[in-house]
Amino acid sequence: MKRLAITLCLMAAALLSSQSYARDVTLTTELKNYGGDGAYLAIYLTNAQGQYQKTLWVAGKKSKYYKHLSGWARGSGQRKSEYDGLSGASVTEGKTLTVTLDLPDTYIDAGFQLHVDTAVEDMRDNRNDVVVPFTSEGVDKPNNGRGYIKTFTYSF
Repeated sequence: MKRLAITLCLMAAALLSSQSYARDVTLTTELKNYGGDGAYLAIYLTNAQGQYQKTLWVAGKKSKYYKHLSGWARGSGQRKSEYDGLSGASVTEGKTLTVTLDLPDTYIDAGFQLHVDTAVEDMRDNRNDVVVPFTSEGVDKPNNGRGYIKTFTYSF
């Protein structure tokens, strides 16, 4: 009986150590005052080769405009299963979008990159408005956008 208990404990320890852990990751996107309507944003992950991996958040309710978030749209195929439950209202100029997600640690320090695509009605679309390596080193460091994004940060 004692041998069985020890074997079960060792198996449980091995199982727990092989599982990846997850943590809360907060993504904060502050928009510039750009003088237009609310912005649509797609926040997503790519692997080290730049291939789409996972949608983290989509801001903007009308899916007919998602095609303007071109990097994300191409990678995700705009499949509803890719953004179902991961969407909210568009973000108006000068405002901040803060999203907290539970992400596996396997994405951190493993060559993955965070991307944010942006689009505003009757204005320019910005594929890769922000692209940053998803590393422990980049936590809480502000990243400037190339379009409508003033700054983007992430923290755990």
